[in-house]
Amino acid sequence: MGKFIGHLCPGLYLFFYGLYQATMVFKAMIVNDSLLYPSCPPRNKGIWARLWKISHRGLLKMVTGSILMVYVVFCLDVMTLMDTKNALRFRYPKEWQHLTMFILLTLSGCADVMSKNLLPQRCVLLEKGTLALTFYVLLLLLISHVQDTTGIELQTHRLLILVVFLLMLVLTIELWTPDTLHLLLIEAFLFLMMGSWLIQAGFILYKPVTGYPWQDDDISDIMFITTFFCWHVMINALCLLGIYGISSLWHRCYGTSLKLMGSKEAPYHRSTVGSLFKLLQEVDPSEKDDQALLLSKNPS
Repeated sequence: MGKFIGHLCPGLYLFFYGLYQATMVFKAMIVNDSLLYPSCPPRNKGIWARLWKISHRGLLKMVTGSILMVYVVFCLDVMTLMDTKNALRFRYPKEWQHLTMFILLTLSGCADVMSKNLLPQRCVLLEKGTLALTFYVLLLLLISHVQDTTGIELQTHRLLILVVFLLMLVLTIELWTPDTLHLLLIEAFLFLMMGSWLIQAGFILYKPVTGYPWQDDDISDIMFITTFFCWHVMINALCLLGIYGISSLWHRCYGTSLKLMGSKEAPYHRSTVGSLFKLLQEVDPSEKDDQALLLSKNPS
């Protein structure tokens, strides 16, 4: 991960994951539905319905984590833990930290698939707990990751640690309120921030846009890193606003037609409450007659 591609690929994954999360949250907010337990089942039947029930997030985490693990291993000729030739010293500490991060991502995906597709009943606590634990360990690894860094690299990683810390707090709160849409929206925003800033860090450290490397001893370069981070905050907030606008427009244009189609396919849903009320009204007199018969049979 200590290269441009190693920052770009995880950054793109986290950014698009945040976009997907934001889209699903806004959809649930607009239709006043639950994100974890949606009330509208898929309309497809057969194999498409079974494919729809698969945990796509979990599979994406597993595939992405596995690919990144293979990338880390093949970046080095021999992925060894200790150097036994000269002295017993640990080798490649940062690469082993990167490998641990991607193993945690894969395990989080396994927990999602197990909860949604393998267990008899979905366990949201397992999904949220595994994800929160992943970011607890990630925060520890990042704090240790910047021990021998200075200047530009240290400042970029400090801001990344700030995002990871806030995301860890949100995921911890979600253990008690997993279906709160406002928290899920903050989570999506922080994933967008983490992804976009990882991409920006790759360009700052390895491929500057200007072609000139950033200087560690230049205080203006370090200050502009914080300025760029603030720009990322504003751009990602505008991105969320755009997603909300597109989701609202889509719901206004196609939501009514979908409701009409649903009412044509299942017209009996609207009359359920009325028919149930009529049945209750019809049952009341019979209950009174039964009570009168019981009283007449009892000896006085």
